[in-house]
Amino acid sequence: MKLEIVPDEFIKASDILKEIHSHGYEAYFVGGSVRDALLGQEIHDVDIATSAYPEEIKQIFKRTIDVGIDHGTVLILVGEEQYEITTFRTESTYQDYRRPDKVTFVRTLKEDLKRRDFTINALAMTVEGEIIDLFDGMSDLNQQIIRAVGNPKERFHEDALRMMRGLRFASQLDFSIEDNTLAAIQEFHSLLEKISVERIAVEFSKLLLGKNRRAGILPFVETECYQYCPGLKQSGDALLRFADFPERRIETEAQAWTLLIKTIGLKENDLRSFLKSWKLSNHLLQEVQQLLYGLEQRLIADWQAIDLFDLGLEAVVSVEKLLFYYNQKSKIEEASKLYLSLPIHDRKELTITGNDLMKSFDKNPGKWLGDLIQTIERAVVDGQVENTREALLSFAKDNLEKE
Repeated sequence: MKLEIVPDEFIKASDILKEIHSHGYEAYFVGGSVRDALLGQEIHDVDIATSAYPEEIKQIFKRTIDVGIDHGTVLILVGEEQYEITTFRTESTYQDYRRPDKVTFVRTLKEDLKRRDFTINALAMTVEGEIIDLFDGMSDLNQQIIRAVGNPKERFHEDALRMMRGLRFASQLDFSIEDNTLAAIQEFHSLLEKISVERIAVEFSKLLLGKNRRAGILPFVETECYQYCPGLKQSGDALLRFADFPERRIETEAQAWTLLIKTIGLKENDLRSFLKSWKLSNHLLQEVQQLLYGLEQRLIADWQAIDLFDLGLEAVVSVEKLLFYYNQKSKIEEASKLYLSLPIHDRKELTITGNDLMKSFDKNPGKWLGDLIQTIERAVVDGQVENTREALLSFAKDNLEKE
């Protein structure tokens, strides 16, 4: 088969393949980018596999970076673009279920493709757009099936993360997992304990964000892979409830984790430790905390001015979108107007500063100052006092006299 229209991402990189060919070596586009081109989906990274060894690639191209040269990968820089070029290779046994004990470079494409995880990822494409399919990946694409290349038991023993990748692809692509592949995941799910949390978290997040998360979550639970994910050991039923949410793709990672945590029923003081156990970033953690607070408030009542102020417009809109999953009507436009109508949107917009307060009341810095500014801020947001210097100083004076 030949692609009738070769996507621009491949055309841009075509000179690289031609240059490698001109030196007597083979080179092909491989993996996920080829799969996505066939599915008509957006293409991200274009990967290239070649019969040339890393040192040979470095002789061909002037600008290169050794990003994974021990495993055959060299990054080449072309203008503002960069491409990973990986030598055809085979891999030995995997003592730790995630890294091969030894990588051997080979000169044939077939040897390289047969070590890949799933048939739909074991496709290659020539510079002219001709598809090379040695393991019936095209058939599986057409039938929307996730099938391991060769013996699934061997593939998952080589890299146990492939089990999570299979579940993630089921969700992302809305494919089903082939019976023998699924049975092997069921049999070897415990190997996930050998895999770093960070790697599992990447796949799990993508699974949650898939266009049919149910297609990934159901086998995730049925194969008991969830038992080896942080904080989920007792959450099988909650995960199934999550799978039953109304069908609509979740937009952001923070929204996905917020819905999951709400479904699990984690208490607020357990939220941070749960997300930390997944090794998620502090930024994402803070975002989820915000969204969860906003969602809890919004499910029981309309927005209060101070909640709009504390969360900010982006988080408010994000919470409104989450209401869909609870069969409640989103009021994005109304919430946005309410937010924009607030007297201030940031503490910096107050007409007095901490220095003004210290000078006016002849006091040194201390806890009183932070508490007072917060009281003033909330009073302005709630409309209790105008945001003018005179009004705020008078309000501050009254508050200090009450203490």
